[in-house]
Amino acid sequence: MPHEDEVQRALVVTAHPDDVDFGAAGTVATWTDAGIEVSYCIVTDGDAGGFDPDVPRIEIPRIRRAEQTAAAAAVGVTDLEFLGYPDGRLVVSMELRRDISRVIRRVRPHRVICQSPERVWDRLFASHPDHLAAGEATVCAVYPDSRNAFAYPELLADGFEPWAVSELWVMATDEPNRYVDITDALDRKLTALRCHESQHPDPAAMEDRVRSWVTTNGAAAFGEGRAAEGFRVVQTG
Repeated sequence: MPHEDEVQRALVVTAHPDDVDFGAAGTVATWTDAGIEVSYCIVTDGDAGGFDPDVPRIEIPRIRRAEQTAAAAAVGVTDLEFLGYPDGRLVVSMELRRDISRVIRRVRPHRVICQSPERVWDRLFASHPDHLAAGEATVCAVYPDSRNAFAYPELLADGFEPWAVSELWVMATDEPNRYVDITDALDRKLTALRCHESQHPDPAAMEDRVRSWVTTNGAAAFGEGRAAEGFRVVQTG
């Protein structure tokens, strides 16, 4: 496991545009502030999202990519890759594992953040089937796929050399073992979330809900008046 000041690159893999902003945007902001290069891999095109029936479905992927790009910029991220899988129909396939492995080999991150592949019964909305599939595929891509030179020979043929990720950070888990103090980054997290206009019919209620989550975490981890995001951190070798 690299020492904290040796971490230079991180990758966040999520199912949908906006998932990273709910689960980890504050942490991402603290990392980019510290000089860590953070990249995003968004697996689906988000076409099943939104609330306005007057917006043509065919426009949703373009809108959501633009929203996620703006949200990423709010926390210091400019490298985004959209894999374009259909929203709401994600499954753990060898093709998905390969595509995430390709991104890992391109970015060569020391840390990967992913969604939990395990359903959380107390917060079922955090366990969307796409989240579970993206989480499981990312875990498989971190170990063993991206580090195995003999997995997906087509990647090696295209110049994507194997890469071993040192740390896996799982968000939206009911068993966190690491909290990140995001008090100073909370405003940027909320700014990132507000970028997803197509998803929030009541932005004020969304912000109140997010503030409640992170201040509850912060009080438990660091004391009253703090905000935090929680993760299950796994060393991969």
